[in-house]
Amino acid sequence: MRRFLPLLLLLAALVSTGPGIPGALAQAVPAPQLIETKAGQVYLIEASTGTVLLAKNERQSFAPASLAKLMTLEVVFDALTKGEIRPDTIYPVSEYAWRTGGAPSRTSTMFAAVKSQVPVGDLIKGIAVQTANDGCLIIAEGMEGSEAKFVERMNARAGELGLTDSRFGNATGLPHPDNRSTLFDLVKLSRHLVDTYPELYRTFSLPEFEWNKILQRNRNPLLTFGADGLGTGFAEGSGFAIVASMERDGRRLFLGLGGAATDKERTEEASRLLNWGFDSFEMRTLFQSGEVVGEASVYGGAQSKVPLVADKPVEVYVPINNLERLQARIVYRWPLNPPVVADLEVAVLNVFSGERPLVSVPLKSGESVDVGTLRQRAWDAVIELLFFWI
Repeated sequence: MRRFLPLLLLLAALVSTGPGIPGALAQAVPAPQLIETKAGQVYLIEASTGTVLLAKNERQSFAPASLAKLMTLEVVFDALTKGEIRPDTIYPVSEYAWRTGGAPSRTSTMFAAVKSQVPVGDLIKGIAVQTANDGCLIIAEGMEGSEAKFVERMNARAGELGLTDSRFGNATGLPHPDNRSTLFDLVKLSRHLVDTYPELYRTFSLPEFEWNKILQRNRNPLLTFGADGLGTGFAEGSGFAIVASMERDGRRLFLGLGGAATDKERTEEASRLLNWGFDSFEMRTLFQSGEVVGEASVYGGAQSKVPLVADKPVEVYVPINNLERLQARIVYRWPLNPPVVADLEVAVLNVFSGERPLVSVPLKSGESVDVGTLRQRAWDAVIELLFFWI
């Protein structure tokens, strides 16, 4: 079973705990100023803590359209990192890639000429800057022999990354019944791209790219507002969507927004929400690295409890104005069984603003606990029996 143990969060001032089981985790902290949005779906988080600033239908499935190219690029970046391909690896432009995603398709394209050859490095730029459908197909066929085989790799890789609500039917995001995702998954994928491939990620911020003597500007409208990635999408029935990342004063935010009625509305709402996220919040440290956050019960141990610590500062990104209770729970499988090894991840600290989840932080055992004596084990057995009887 799981047992939720509340703890007192110490911030600027002390507050009294409630009666009974320690449960009075409560401290007045700024609450978010209410903000409305025309978008049907929104997911806005702070990068370093994962604090959720705004969430609206973030797990609602929709057709990601060109945002599926983020998964295509992840597969390519992963292959580059593993040495399977290199930036100067050259792939041919098939007639299928040219007709389906090139000039004849009248879709987003880098205008690669049929039967020409394009280096991987330039294909990446075409996809990241121009959302080039031909670039996706050329690299898919080049890496796996066919788009279908590449899509199998996309879905397998999505599973490895924990994108549980995402499925891809092609490498481009062009209309296909199997192309489904959520803002939650796409923001998770975007964080992964920034954290895992920082050098390659910079491609998303290139202002323009020229291929086949055709210069095109970056299609991300938020670059002029300070964003440095990632991409946009539009699908009939799902509306206009965007996934963006922006850094300001050492703080990075990720925004997923979908269901906008127009391109203009998408840009205006996205820029407004990002500015709100930077201007209305500040970072607060709840616990320092190595500080004891709480305790976990140990059954039959030389000591009945083990201290729980975080191996990095526990921080949340909270609103500057308005007051709201900050609450938290330590969650672990009760009770722990000895021996408990020091520095072992045994629990999770979940922090909430009211009912809204903010962050989840793993907690480790602060010291070792050996198996107790026969008397200690017998006493713990009595306690456990009484607990379940009650």
